[in-house]
Amino acid sequence: MIPAQEALVKLIDGNRRFVAGESAELHRTHKLVDNQEPFAIVVGCSDSRVPPEIVFDQGVGDLFAIRVAGNIVTPLELGGIEFASIKFGPKLVVVLGHTNCGAVGATVSALVDEDTPPDDLSEGMQTIVDHIKVSVDTACSCSRADLIQQTVEANIANSVKRIEQGSSVLEKLIANQGMVVVGALYDLDTGEVHFYG
Repeated sequence: MIPAQEALVKLIDGNRRFVAGESAELHRTHKLVDNQEPFAIVVGCSDSRVPPEIVFDQGVGDLFAIRVAGNIVTPLELGGIEFASIKFGPKLVVVLGHTNCGAVGATVSALVDEDTPPDDLSEGMQTIVDHIKVSVDTACSCSRADLIQQTVEANIANSVKRIEQGSSVLEKLIANQGMVVVGALYDLDTGEVHFYG
């Protein structure tokens, strides 16, 4: 399996192609039946505008994508990352958030707006809010748009931290086998992905 830095360069180059409108459309070129060899794991938001294989211009079998509203990391996502890491060996894990995230906006509404009390949320939606709310600075005197953007970025950082510190399996892979976890922000306006760390 390729090193984490090499995997990161592949994602950066793929996103450049995507932004430039020069995608190789690798997702149409081959089929995998018996095996897969993803070179990176991407934990991304379920938002239909942010499909990792397309925004990184990668082909079928190149990315192990775990998608959940708000790119949160619960024990289920940790289990998926552990499985992919052990089974396929990728050294890079990317937490991919995006601008104008609806799950973050809903969380901000549930915590800040009086017209959307948290008690009105379903159990599943409450789970998402519970994971994102630690990233909301309710004392922020900034605009709502700025609060949402700050929360998006803090939520990415908190998800990275959960991956790095929430699993003994992943902690060992990070310490001993060169696994790297990075955060990234997809800009819905430009199509660019900005990496953190």
